[in-house]
Amino acid sequence: KVSAGSILFEGADLTPLAAPDVVERGVVQVPEGRQLFAPLTVRENLRLGFHRQARAPNAATLYKERLDYVFELFPRVAERIDQRAGTMSGGEQQMVAISRALMAGPKLLMLDEPSLGLAPMIVDQIFETLARLRSDGLTILLVEQHADEALQLADYGYVLAVGSVRAQGPGESLRNDPALTQSYLGRESG
Repeated sequence: KVSAGSILFEGADLTPLAAPDVVERGVVQVPEGRQLFAPLTVRENLRLGFHRQARAPNAATLYKERLDYVFELFPRVAERIDQRAGTMSGGEQQMVAISRALMAGPKLLMLDEPSLGLAPMIVDQIFETLARLRSDGLTILLVEQHADEALQLADYGYVLAVGSVRAQGPGESLRNDPALTQSYLGRESG
């Protein structure tokens, strides 16, 4: 619940809207911890992401297009389509969680700590996919502990510490700021 201010997207105030109505406006979240439906298969989880468009006149075509797109982004999701989500590795579950969000056809994709608890190789794959989504024109709002990697993707970024904004600006400028690189980005400057 919002305690102060308002949330605007494409000129509309989303603050009073219920979550399904926010999704209807094109804002979709991949929550921290993935929050998949563990007993359901990958296919069933993906269908849940698509459910708001299921009654559209072109639903079958749209569903197939989106499914093909997520399979292109994450071939592993296609390989595991009939597997129960709860039996998958953390990295595979994150791929399914992102895919489920993409099935909703977002205009704005919000991700909360998508690399949390994942192996470095999977983290790299997630960031490569986010770069692809960005190049495909999707707007992304990313909260991420791997600040350096996140700022590589960012047009604009905020560096937070203990709940306060420590710096903000174009992603590339933040990545190259000597005062930030060692303290907040985990690397030496230069």
